[in-house]
Parts: sequence; C-alpha cells; structure tokens
Amino acid sequence: MKKNLFYRCLFGAPTGLAISYAITIIISLFIGDGRFHAVVPELTALCGSEINAVLLQSVCSLIYGAIWAGSSVVWEKENWSLLRQTITHLIIGSAATFPIAYLLRWMEHSLLGISLYFALFFAIYFVIWFSLYSVTKRRIRQLNARVRENNRPKAGV
Repeated sequence: MKKNLFYRCLFGAPTGLAISYAITIIISLFIGDGRFHAVVPELTALCGSEINAVLLQSVCSLIYGAIWAGSSVVWEKENWSLLRQTITHLIIGSAATFPIAYLLRWMEHSLLGISLYFALFFAIYFVIWFSLYSVTKRRIRQLNARVRENNRPKAGV
C-alpha cells in the first residue's frame, strides 16, 4: 500500500507540473496579447520577481499533482462504501487545493473570491466524479450482461 502510494505520488508530481504549465499556456492564448502569462501578477509582486513566482508555482504544482495522484488510493479501499471513498477523496483534494490556490493567488483573497473558488471546485469535482461514475456503472452493466449470457443454458446441450 505504501509503495503504491509512493509511486502514484512520484508519477503525479510531474503530471501536476505539466497540467499547471498547460493551463498557463491556455490562459495566455485566451488573453491573446502575444505574451506568456506564467503566473498571476499578484504572485510576481509577492515573490519579488517573475522567476521566483514561477519557481514557487512549479514546486506547488509538483506537490499538488503528487497529492491528487496519491489520493487515488482511496478508490481501492474495497471495504469502504462509495460515499466514504468520495468524501475522503474530496477532503484530501480540497485540503491540497485550497491552500495552494490561495497562496498562488489563483483566487481573489476575499469572502466572495473564496466562495466562488469553492463553488467552481465542487462543480468541477462533481462533473468529473459523475462522469467517471456513469462510465463505471455502464461497464458493470455490460460485464453483468456478459456473465448472464455465459451462464444461460445452451440450446441442444
């Protein structure tokens, strides 16, 4: 279990960095001024320079990716209910996401900004969870149909 968790975190760290970098590219394209917006201006001001801000965001993205990947082990707890797995995963994800998003200035530092952040976070989490749940449920139905088909008595036997 610990070895599995370690390897997931090890794989998740660079994945988190890659996703973070891809998001900055997409945001830069969306802004459309021809510049690369690696970090938000508030983080640059806080860190004293853009390179310090990029380094901080990179380290946090590595940590963020490692935590999200590592938290996926909760889905393998077969003795846990789906509700317990989901709540545990959501708590771990929220506990990792909020401080990093707050530190890196990915949200406005106000009650409204924090509220909007959590609303968006939970909406995205729900959409992803529901999509994966639906796919898994469909696969289970297909497997059960195959099992029923294989267990039917063959005609003429």
